Amino acid sequence: MKEDLMKMNNSAIGGTWDELERELFTPEEIAASDLRVNLIGELIKARQERGISQKKLEELSGVKQPIIARMEKGITSPQLGTVLKVLASLGKTLKVVPIESE
Repeated sequence: MKEDLMKMNNSAIGGTWDELERELFTPEEIAASDLRVNLIGELIKARQERGISQKKLEELSGVKQPIIARMEKGITSPQLGTVLKVLASLGKTLKVVPIESE
């Protein structure tokens, strides 16, 4: 659905979201945003797959539920240590890999 909206021509913004995004943001900013979206998406998916509420995740990770909620909504840019605590509680971690060239 999101992909469909991004490709739709929207006269209100003068074209597609992809075109507007490329005009407003540098490739580096877009890549950083995509990385944050993907990371938080994986965090949410792992939590939901385990049937864990945000409150239970607070108990497991020591990260307060309101912080978890803000992370999941994309309202905040959490510190790396916070992300690692939450991921570890879900049986996940981060991995440094080469960036794919386009």
